[in-house]
Amino acid sequence: MTAGRWSLLERATGAAPSAEALARQMLRRTGVVFRKTLEREKHGMTWREIARAGRVLEARGEIRGGRFVAGFDGEQYALPEAVTLLRSVRRRAEWPAGPPPVTVSAADPLNFRGILTPEEKVSPLTRQQVMVG
Repeated sequence: MTAGRWSLLERATGAAPSAEALARQMLRRTGVVFRKTLEREKHGMTWREIARAGRVLEARGEIRGGRFVAGFDGEQYALPEAVTLLRSVRRRAEWPAGPPPVTVSAADPLNFRGILTPEEKVSPLTRQQVMVG
């Protein structure tokens, strides 16, 4: 019988997740993955492993490879629906007024401030809000 909100779970016998599983997870979270997006991750895999998994997923037709986010060198991989959304955002940027930016917690995985942007980095440990978009 367990008490409280904690309970013992059996650990899977497998080792760490594969690079393909990690690439899928990151793509589900952000839609686009490239070398600079790995700076926040603490998973022990290199960009080389993630990029190799991205090439396999692209060859299967599950994701798209290319240059989706301007200003970042190297390979980029995106979900097909993310490519469509990025194109609409680019078109919307030409409009005079776009949607207001969204604020998220600094601990949110979408906090790429200072990693993907020129602003000062905001630690996920602070109790601050950051603007996304």
